[in-house]
Amino acid sequence: MLMLGQLETYSVLPARDLQRARRYYADKLGLEAVEENEGGLMYRTTAGTSFFLYETENAGTARNTTMCWMATDLDAEMAELRGRGVTFEDYDFPGLKTENGVADMGTERSAWFVDSEGNICCISQRVG
Repeated sequence: MLMLGQLETYSVLPARDLQRARRYYADKLGLEAVEENEGGLMYRTTAGTSFFLYETENAGTARNTTMCWMATDLDAEMAELRGRGVTFEDYDFPGLKTENGVADMGTERSAWFVDSEGNICCISQRVG
């Protein structure tokens, strides 16, 4: 019997322009694809997670968080990314308000940015 809970997962992100996305992920996020095929680009973190970027006209249409990285030092990650030109979003929704790009949700602090393809990405840090 197959058990999904025992299998590795990876995120899949759309890109309207795959080469533009490759440049953004390299220049702004410091990430290089580890594999390229006809379908797109595979990225892997040293923590063992992966995500796949593929080209589609549907990119940027999701209005929700598409991927989140877990950080041990959110402020340091944000400072590094801001130094590379990444802009963090500010939100003011019922139950979620950011200050200087960070939402403090008690047991977690999170910050969001939009990549070159319109995907909403997040960096979070567990606290407490």
